[in-house]
Amino acid sequence: MSRILIIDDDEAVLSVLKDMLLREGYDVAEARDGVEGLRSFRSRPADLVITDIYMPEKEGLELIRDLRVASAGIRIIAMSGGSPAAPGFPTLTVADKLGADYTIEKPFTQKEMLCLVRRALG
Repeated sequence: MSRILIIDDDEAVLSVLKDMLLREGYDVAEARDGVEGLRSFRSRPADLVITDIYMPEKEGLELIRDLRVASAGIRIIAMSGGSPAAPGFPTLTVADKLGADYTIEKPFTQKEMLCLVRRALG
């Protein structure tokens, strides 16, 4: 059974993703920001990390870089709805360049996310 770590400061997103992935039979952990997520990953590595980009404490772009240092082979899905503070900033393009394996724009459907998860886990 694959272990998936979801990192997002939005409780609704965490809840929906966690429930969906648990129903699919995955072992799921969650964190509410990049600091908590990196700590969780280091204490119990996951096969896949799904992370938001804009979060308090440690944002997702920095987290992706730190995860690549911690485990070069970790698979990462970056998700973002953009930032009102930086409209037009190519957040997901930058996430891709920093090492995200896949990116997805919010809002997305459960079917879209499940497709990415299955592809990421091969």
